Amino acid sequence: MNTDIHQQLEFCSAHQKPREAIRDYILKYPAVFPNLVQMAFEIDYKFHFKVCWIVELVADKRLDWLQPHLDFFCNHFKMLKDESAIRPMAKVAMLLVKSNSNDKSQAIKLSESQLEKLTEICFDWLISETKVAAKAYAIRTLFTIGKKHHWVYPELKIVLEKDYQYHTAAYKAVAREILKKLKS
Repeated sequence: MNTDIHQQLEFCSAHQKPREAIRDYILKYPAVFPNLVQMAFEIDYKFHFKVCWIVELVADKRLDWLQPHLDFFCNHFKMLKDESAIRPMAKVAMLLVKSNSNDKSQAIKLSESQLEKLTEICFDWLISETKVAAKAYAIRTLFTIGKKHHWVYPELKIVLEKDYQYHTAAYKAVAREILKKLKS
């Protein structure tokens, strides 16, 4: 495989195999990862959305690699406008929050400020014209945050009930699941 990450991204498609090949390259050469994190938020870089795909795949395997970059991530999520970048980063946000809520010592540790920024961006994704996959991740992320920050649940419930009738079956399925949990 070519070791120039920019060339790899140029020829990467949305298909699973090419994305996994770049993920595997990053896992083999972890020194590349900090640059990848920076590139994900360089919205003028024409392949930044592809970088987001790879960051998501790396996070699935090595979420702990994000710990030193949490401030950067949380401060830059709002920059994302491309739907192809928002969806994988919404999943990364969900993974971070779920790990943070875990009591294991290897869990990601998010500061209150970072949780606040993630809460804000997830509500933004939820109430904006963002596509359903990112909204689903945002709903699940907010539900997890609400376990610790109880003010989130009433706000989440209002948004889900208000927007329920206007969305797709996929959105409704996630909304129903979370609304049921909120009522119990």
